Amino acid sequence: MAKLKTTFFCQNCGNQYAKWQGQCNACKAWNTIVEELVQKPEKSDWKTPSSTVKRAATPLLVNEIDTSKEPRLDTHDSELNRVLGGGIVPGSLTLLGGEPGIGKSTLLLQISLKLPYRTLYVSGEESQKQIKMRAERISSKKSNCYILTETKTQNIFKQIEVLEPDVVIIDSIQTLHSDYIESSSGSISQIKECTTELIKFAKETATPVLLIGHITKDGHIAGPKILEHMVDTVLQFEGDRNHVFRILRAHKNRFGSTNELGIYEMQGSGLREVSNPSEILISKKDEELSGNAIAATLEGMRPLMIEVQALVSTAVYGTPQRSATGFNAKRLNMLLAVLEKRAGFRLGAKDVFLNITGGITVDDPAIDLAVVASILSSNEDVSLQKDFCFAAEVGLSGEIRPIQRVEQRIIEAEKLGFSTIFVSKYNKISLKNTSIKIQLISKIEDLVGFIV
Repeated sequence: MAKLKTTFFCQNCGNQYAKWQGQCNACKAWNTIVEELVQKPEKSDWKTPSSTVKRAATPLLVNEIDTSKEPRLDTHDSELNRVLGGGIVPGSLTLLGGEPGIGKSTLLLQISLKLPYRTLYVSGEESQKQIKMRAERISSKKSNCYILTETKTQNIFKQIEVLEPDVVIIDSIQTLHSDYIESSSGSISQIKECTTELIKFAKETATPVLLIGHITKDGHIAGPKILEHMVDTVLQFEGDRNHVFRILRAHKNRFGSTNELGIYEMQGSGLREVSNPSEILISKKDEELSGNAIAATLEGMRPLMIEVQALVSTAVYGTPQRSATGFNAKRLNMLLAVLEKRAGFRLGAKDVFLNITGGITVDDPAIDLAVVASILSSNEDVSLQKDFCFAAEVGLSGEIRPIQRVEQRIIEAEKLGFSTIFVSKYNKISLKNTSIKIQLISKIEDLVGFIV
């Protein structure tokens, strides 16, 4: 029998050491280094379905490489297709992460039931009966989805060799283990080995593989950070379990943009695609309230109308509080300083709370003007008209700066019934015959005249 070899891995970052030590040199975490067995067996009678004889790769001139577009697999889910960049790329490895109970398994099971291709759904966390009950709740149509409850990669590849699926879904990567590694499931070495085997299978057979990954208490995908570098696409499923809306983002995408956003609504029958997110991000109210402003923003190629809420009140404890949800707190402090310096509003002794409704986080500087408008509205206790919206960046000298793709934002605001949109007068706008009034302003004092 081959001698077993052991080494030491940091359970936080995956860094490898020859001997134990108290602190990891890479991530500076204490007491995270654990000894693991890493010796692989020298011989094995198991072979992957992709272990066929292949010609070695040869170098090609860059001009000789075929650049014809590879066909993508349609997921029959417009939100997922948008985030992935048009569909699933054959031979790609996609990692989906999210908090427990957010709906990762529901999303991928729902996709696997919709796909017209032969799909293998491998679960290491639930039994076949549990998955069947959830599948009946999600869809009642006939499906090409096969369910396998297995955690050993060697057995999974034997079933793949028999079934020859077009798509493989693994739920989840932390539950798999390989005979090549003697450590327990979920350890650093097991996750890396199992992912490596799946990558080899996906690339050699052009079969796309979708993985579900657990999330740590810090919000990162569990396992070594190198796992995110190994896969082609990293998707993050976000949202509050107490709310019905879920947001799908791409943190890494080798085949498309990482700026796109997918929005779902959690229902009893599964996840519903939200085709017009502006309607859910703007609250429905009969009476006008102070501190509310509508901003026109962009997520990737999709224009969104979001509601910005602000509350300005006298500081009770002496030290003013600055709190922002869904918005950069440092940028909020900057805008408050601009209001005090350029517009003369004394906000230094007041608490300011800011919230982006819908539970989303926005980094677009074009919502600066809406943030300023909501703060002024709350400070003066004057409500803004419901059919006003804003799209501009605010500079340190109080100037209203132009933004990108302003015409796309104007068209979206007009489509949703807004009567007036405030933009920078330095934006070049070529739109004609629009029903929405385009109000051009150059400095923050101009905005004050419309609100106060």
